[in-house]
Amino acid sequence: MASLIDHTLLKPDATREEIVQLCNDARMYRFAAVCVNGAWTSLAAELLHESGVGVATVVGFPLGAVSTRVKVYESLLAIDAGATELDMVIHVGALKSGLLAAVYKDIRSVVEAAAGRALVKVILETGSLTEEEKITASIISDLAGADFVKTSTGFGQGGATAEDVALMEAYTGSRVRVKASGGVRTAAAAAAMIAAGASRLGTSSGVQIVRGGEGQGY
Repeated sequence: MASLIDHTLLKPDATREEIVQLCNDARMYRFAAVCVNGAWTSLAAELLHESGVGVATVVGFPLGAVSTRVKVYESLLAIDAGATELDMVIHVGALKSGLLAAVYKDIRSVVEAAAGRALVKVILETGSLTEEEKITASIISDLAGADFVKTSTGFGQGGATAEDVALMEAYTGSRVRVKASGGVRTAAAAAAMIAAGASRLGTSSGVQIVRGGEGQGY
């Protein structure tokens, strides 16, 4: 299970010492990646150099309501700093307004900026969406070339559910994978997400999960 976990620390008051510990844990347990805010990307990349652990940086986080140009620039800065994965938040308001071309362009622009250099995970913020909107967002993410669709930021309404994971998996092609994030705090919850179709888990409770205990993170 460790190889499926993005070991995550996105709280705004995270300290340098906490990021160092996050990266040490990720190296020790061989997690898939760490997931950090942009300001910590270069530190994480330095600490995890040649470790086999990826560095995921969030983009447009946590609201997704910045311009596409900002998301592209943020993506390029993150990649230059050593990010190998980008977790971008969709423009939820645009989706709810039916501005589907804008949602597509937003995702596609980040995908093009990252091409050949970083994976792109598209955060749908499922707790704010209707079932139809979840389906639409999953399809658009697939068409735009995303590598993953991801349930939640961990800062919005609700979090990952097995039902949402299964729905997202059903409405994306075989190339696109699903990341369950938001409220995945125990080994049992992690197993349920994997059974529903998730191939990556975002959690700040990675160490507790692989040890079989309960975590306190999101």
